[in-house]
Amino acid sequence: MSVSGDRARRHTRYFLNWARAAAPVHLGADVDMTRIEEHRAAAREAGRRYSVVSYLLYAAGRIVARHPEARAMARGVLRPRTAALPDVAAKLALDRRTEGGERVVLTAVLPRMDVASLTEIQDLVDLCRESDPHDLPGAAAVRLLNQLPPPVGELVFRLGVRSPGARAQRLGTFAVSSLGHRAVDVFHSYGGTAVTFCAGRVADRAVVRGGRVVAAPVMSLGLTFDHRVLDGAAAADVLDGVVKRLEGWHGDLSGTRGEPRDGAGIRPARSGDRPGGPLGTSP
Repeated sequence: MSVSGDRARRHTRYFLNWARAAAPVHLGADVDMTRIEEHRAAAREAGRRYSVVSYLLYAAGRIVARHPEARAMARGVLRPRTAALPDVAAKLALDRRTEGGERVVLTAVLPRMDVASLTEIQDLVDLCRESDPHDLPGAAAVRLLNQLPPPVGELVFRLGVRSPGARAQRLGTFAVSSLGHRAVDVFHSYGGTAVTFCAGRVADRAVVRGGRVVAAPVMSLGLTFDHRVLDGAAAADVLDGVVKRLEGWHGDLSGTRGEPRDGAGIRPARSGDRPGGPLGTSP
């Protein structure tokens, strides 16, 4: 790796050093994506594309909003405690290439995941995927962080995520990562939040329905949780809630029937609903 490439990953090392204090535990579940795939197919017929990660962001945002312990942070060493994080924002990891062809994983914080419609979420995801990485919010801060001498840069990073408000702004209140565009079924990562959702590919697998074995599109969904912040039973409730949200999807394209009210009839994201937080290479 070149010297410039090494410098560009300094903030990733700062994150990894900081993240060693966490106590990550991993859960997993298979999700029957039949209704999601039906909705995606109907949307394509109507001229609208929705990515799987947008459905996951939608479902996770609603469930995390119902579980305050899933949007908290650990604080203190001598007197360990937890602190609630404001709002419900998602840290999303995106696979991108720079102008020079270097492959990097970028992260952006998407706001209002507890109330945003599916279309609003997809608009934000598209903005992150299509915009120049240097133009997205937080990019300038990351470049500055990488230019600082390592001891100073690491201290600045730790101070920058110390308070609940700053943590939510820069790392989100939950994290989502997807490798569904590759032949990856299961993986786990820690995004620096109380819960991190990890989505593998959607592939046809054997499922049992009414006593019969049939083929259905299934996605393996991992959940990594910080055991300092919440216990396994609470994390299992969060994962179970997201799985049920995805498997029970019944919104239509016009947004006039049932929940969720998403699709072609929903306005696009407002100009103020831009991603926030630091953007750059991430583990």
